[in-house]
Amino acid sequence: MSKLLADAQRGGYAVCYCESWSLESFQAVVEAAEEEGSPIIAGFNGGFLMHPSRRRAENLAFYAALGSGLEKSLVPAALLFNESVSLAQIEEALALGFNAVMVDNEGFQFDEYLRLVKQVVALAHARGVSVEAQVGHLADGSSSHGAERTTPESARAFVQETGIDALGVAAGNIHILTQGHSPLDFAALAEISKAVPVPLVLHGGTGISPSDAPGCIRCGVAKVNFGTGLKQAYLTALGEKLSKYHEPMSPHPFLGMGGPDDILVAAREAVKHKCRELLRFYLSAGKAPTPGAKPASSADSHPSRR
Repeated sequence: MSKLLADAQRGGYAVCYCESWSLESFQAVVEAAEEEGSPIIAGFNGGFLMHPSRRRAENLAFYAALGSGLEKSLVPAALLFNESVSLAQIEEALALGFNAVMVDNEGFQFDEYLRLVKQVVALAHARGVSVEAQVGHLADGSSSHGAERTTPESARAFVQETGIDALGVAAGNIHILTQGHSPLDFAALAEISKAVPVPLVLHGGTGISPSDAPGCIRCGVAKVNFGTGLKQAYLTALGEKLSKYHEPMSPHPFLGMGGPDDILVAAREAVKHKCRELLRFYLSAGKAPTPGAKPASSADSHPSRR
């Protein structure tokens, strides 16, 4: 992931992290990137996979196995284990092959979070894995959770002490905003970017207006996270197709055959369409090396997944 973000900073674009939750959504993200010729960060949400509402935590090996498909991707891609608060879960993700991790600060006191991030950095960097962490807290559009804005001073101190590779910041962006857009504080983003030597990350990308994308990039943002809007597109397409099925019709054309009535194909295509839009908004479309082209240097001789 570090290489993808460094390339983005040099190239004047941002890399989208389009979060997946299933085979179809993962396929959609990768195919969208390939069709747009864009670098991509794909992955899964650790917090969701071990959410207390689940009867039991998911088996990460299944999700890592999907990620192995990136080995044959036509574009540079990283596999991110996003927003985990568990050192044990992150250790398992590292062992299974995720090559980027994001440590969530939800529920932690600052000193406790600092210790956790330093532990993760030591483990991940020993494996050549990129680490993202966050300073500040985003407001949550689905709850009353308020924001704690990131300051340049706190960002600088945190990055210096932890050695992280990318910094998530709170500058007006909102988690799980299902309608409308939230205005960003571009002046604050620019000041934070000047204060730290690592790329900035914006979570809550669904709530950021597409018209703000160029401004984000100019202010040092090299990665933007999307999840809510992708799931909205998925559910809408799923519902529309599923409404056509009624017993005693055969279920097979609607599930698993891959034809025009297959609900999973419809959902995948809806997510792909949304992803392709995002890649164009954040100017990464067309920025992936052309397959088969002679690399500019030996360091770029293989599309890196880190």
